[in-house]
Amino acid sequence: MSKQLKIRKFTEHMHIYLIISAIMILCAIAGSLIFGVEVAIEFKGGTILSYSYTGDVDTGEVETLAKGILNTPVTIQTGEALGEGSEKSMTISFSCEEGSFTAEIQGQLTSSLQGKYPDNKLELLESNDVTPTSGRQFFYKCLVAALAASVILIIYIALRFKRISGWSAGVCAILALLHDLIAAYGTFVIAGFEINSNFMAVLLTILGYSVNNTMVIYDRIRENQKLMDKKTSVRELVNTSISQTLTRSIRTSVTTISAMLIISIVAVIMNVSSILSFSIPLTVGLISGTYSSMCIAPMIWVWWTERQGKKTVGNLQKKK
Repeated sequence: MSKQLKIRKFTEHMHIYLIISAIMILCAIAGSLIFGVEVAIEFKGGTILSYSYTGDVDTGEVETLAKGILNTPVTIQTGEALGEGSEKSMTISFSCEEGSFTAEIQGQLTSSLQGKYPDNKLELLESNDVTPTSGRQFFYKCLVAALAASVILIIYIALRFKRISGWSAGVCAILALLHDLIAAYGTFVIAGFEINSNFMAVLLTILGYSVNNTMVIYDRIRENQKLMDKKTSVRELVNTSISQTLTRSIRTSVTTISAMLIISIVAVIMNVSSILSFSIPLTVGLISGTYSSMCIAPMIWVWWTERQGKKTVGNLQKKK
């Protein structure tokens, strides 16, 4: 005989779940106000200076020196130079007012760096001005894609889950998705990562993952609606459905999140910050997606259906 399923009363803690989510959203907003939002140079425009060097340099010292000369925040990235030999590369990225960065200031910065590291054979390779046009177009296209996907998802869920008031189910799924995207955004802000192409990749990845988890639970709610007594409350219907999918959701999430954590650990060891700005926010987004699919979307749907007077399975069947 199969082991009897333990029905957990998720809906009894509905207000706690919503309070936790509200606190998370407030933290993201507060982080934006306190820490500010770092926008990548491809989105706001600026200048990129590329240097070659040998040996080791302290990126913290380079950042302090560059800030003092350029009088603006800078981003330092290092890597291996192309070609043979032991040369390494370093880029200094920054935004400044038009006309404020002159050849004299560029020469002063290069001379100061060479004086700071006289034994590192530091040489300026190139100086490039970056216009924000292409980056902004990419950003807007991603936003349009996300909005279009949201509308299509609402319509799809409304049609697929008509038996459980499909339109409300679709809207609740999108609200849960918005919750997950805010969690990822807050991670970018609080961790000090730049809003760049990685940010858009994280959002689009979470979009698919979070909605898939929510739809698994919706599908179970729809199937249980056919099987359960008409006098069964909507809350009991949801509690049973979430309990039945709980093990599957946790196992899937643990597998995915563990992979991202391993990637993050390797990136820390190898000092690859570009991967960290993808893996860490995505990990948080995946955790949030698992949480919202069980504790946000179904809870908002319960609240919505009860406000419409549909408190039992029978009510749902009568008002399809």
